[in-house]
Amino acid sequence: MDQQHQQMSMNTLDEPVYVTILRDIKTVGFKLYHVIIPRGNAIAVLRDWDLWGPLLLCLLMAIMLSTSAPDNQKALVFALVFVVVWVGAGLVTLNAQVLGGNLSLFQSVCVLGYCVFPLTIATFVIWIPTAFFSGLHIAIKLPIVLICLAWSIFASYGFLASSVPLSRKGLATYPVALFYIDRVILYSFETR
Repeated sequence: MDQQHQQMSMNTLDEPVYVTILRDIKTVGFKLYHVIIPRGNAIAVLRDWDLWGPLLLCLLMAIMLSTSAPDNQKALVFALVFVVVWVGAGLVTLNAQVLGGNLSLFQSVCVLGYCVFPLTIATFVIWIPTAFFSGLHIAIKLPIVLICLAWSIFASYGFLASSVPLSRKGLATYPVALFYIDRVILYSFETR
């Protein structure tokens, strides 16, 4: 009983660092699970937003894209990935709020950042041959990226559907599709 009382009275400032890291890893994994297998109404996941997963996915994507960019554009590509994610999330949030939704900026960044996971997978699948060989032909890249684009949009729709009125879900999803389409262009037509 004393151990249970001690665990209940301990807050996150008193817990060991490894416990905090493991809890955050489990949270990131739980949210990625909801992106991998979208199930529609994910309002509980949306309420508990965090930025660790989006940061790691964005960083991973930026590293892969910048390493496959020409030498004089590596820093630009790396920075562009971050700018597009944050500015795009801000615009999607603004659109959702104009449509009568109740989505905060950090919730939007969280949702869009986690839903970039399928496109991060596409980046990885395209990056491996590009890093070690001459790359992939556009006819191979495009289907991979388009499948992952549809997956990202579908996962985002499941998250965003609960934050906007029923009659405006399509209007809220359209900017999300545009948000992801810019990555499709970047992945499909990058050269090296």
